[in-house]
Amino acid sequence: MIIYDAKDWGEAIKHFHTSYVIQVLLRRVAYVGGYGVVVTLVDQYVVNVEVPIDGIFFSLLGILLSLLLVFRTNTAYDRFWEGRRQWGALVNTSRNLAVLLDSLLPDSDKINRLFFARTLSNFALVLKGHLRTGVDMGELAKTDDQDPDALKQYAHIPSRIAALLMRRFQVLKQQGIVSDVDLITVRLYHQALLDITGSCERIRKTPIPFSYSFFIKLFISLYLLLLPLVLVDKYEYYIIVATILAAYALLGVEMIGDEIEDPFGLDCNDLPLNQIAQTIQRNMHEILAVPSATSVSPKPETNFMKVN
Repeated sequence: MIIYDAKDWGEAIKHFHTSYVIQVLLRRVAYVGGYGVVVTLVDQYVVNVEVPIDGIFFSLLGILLSLLLVFRTNTAYDRFWEGRRQWGALVNTSRNLAVLLDSLLPDSDKINRLFFARTLSNFALVLKGHLRTGVDMGELAKTDDQDPDALKQYAHIPSRIAALLMRRFQVLKQQGIVSDVDLITVRLYHQALLDITGSCERIRKTPIPFSYSFFIKLFISLYLLLLPLVLVDKYEYYIIVATILAAYALLGVEMIGDEIEDPFGLDCNDLPLNQIAQTIQRNMHEILAVPSATSVSPKPETNFMKVN
């Protein structure tokens, strides 16, 4: 995810070309600009270009397209924000559960404290990999005598991690460390972990319907193809600049929607799941008062770019 200072325009513009989306957008705008140049030259030196479309009607099409793009962008951002809300809830739930466990476990019980610190940290890492290209077992910390590679046999690893947590809660209850009332409270936080997982999976596995996305892309393409044909007779060479600006605005908004509608990916503007997982890992060890030197830190975001 790109971290930037919204008030510093100069620094943001300085890093303008470093964004992958902007690089792709500029290439597409260049193609559309080249098309505008060809239409203009043909109109000026070969044959008078005329299409039976009134300029006013074409303007109305532009307004309709703008409304569709606003709805498209809002829908994509709702998915992005919902994903951020769920990962924020994961941070809060993990902290609350760790604080509760810290109050229940004796200070001398380093084994259980280390187990819960590592397992809750692993849950965030596993969920991150589950929502992306797959779980990286090398990121997971070893809990008790269990090798993280043993989790490979499970199709839904977050559920397995949650099951291991519940098993340990039951053991603590049998040992008298956790009472029935405490277990009820613990189960609420435990259930929240799987609820967050399900909500993230819903976002991940339910993309914007193809017909809707295709319709907008087709509408934008037809609009940009008709723009120089309709207005070249009136604006002549100035239509090249108008075509480039229109392409930059329309294509840019559509590409932003495509990028943020899946907030768990590895695009420049997707959520920084590695950084959030690192925060959870650090908090778990601090709250439960166990060392984190033996735990494995998540890899940094491969697409992370910081704009100060």
